[in-house]
Amino acid sequence: MDSDKEQGREVPSAEAQPPEVIVSPDTRRAERVPPGQSRTRKWPVLDASGPPAIDLQSWRLRLGGLVAQPAEWNWDEFEKLPRVKVFADFHCVTRWSRLGNLWEGVSTRELVARAGGVRPEARFVVAYGYDRGWTTNLPVEHFLAADVLVATLHDGEPISLEHGGPARLVIPELYAWKSAKWLSGLELVEKDRAGFWEANGYHMRGDPWTEERFGV
Repeated sequence: MDSDKEQGREVPSAEAQPPEVIVSPDTRRAERVPPGQSRTRKWPVLDASGPPAIDLQSWRLRLGGLVAQPAEWNWDEFEKLPRVKVFADFHCVTRWSRLGNLWEGVSTRELVARAGGVRPEARFVVAYGYDRGWTTNLPVEHFLAADVLVATLHDGEPISLEHGGPARLVIPELYAWKSAKWLSGLELVEKDRAGFWEANGYHMRGDPWTEERFGV
């Protein structure tokens, strides 16, 4: 884990954020740690099989499926897209929560808009990672929430490879395994499709506030 990312004892607050920052609604809860979770001040590293090798010269992010017009960006093109900052908490299904993360990147709403919008039959999203065909799934309403983004910075610094850099999906409303590391593609689909962890017993949605860790 990144030792220089260790937080102080005080929990970062939504009220302290500047006006341009998108504040995830859960950071305004009186109790910000979901049931069964414990706060960590560190920045743990967890993944299925270790980080892949990623070359920024060949990096691509593809958006397809049930959008008006499939889109693709190389790294230089992606870095030039309009950016947002999001203040959000981060809940791992292994029962730790890191509160008050500041992410920066491109909102999923921006990406979808550049693909001409979502087709009406789209109900779910499949996220693809560069790590050996890894995928995860989520409902489209979570994917298009105002605080969701493809992030390249965390707390003001580029996201390291071990934490999913150069770009990872961030879905604050759901357990962190839905925030796909090493993002390579996004596909909007009509029918739900289990990803790697979901096919191995994890929940198809993954709401931390109702402890949707396992099962359907």
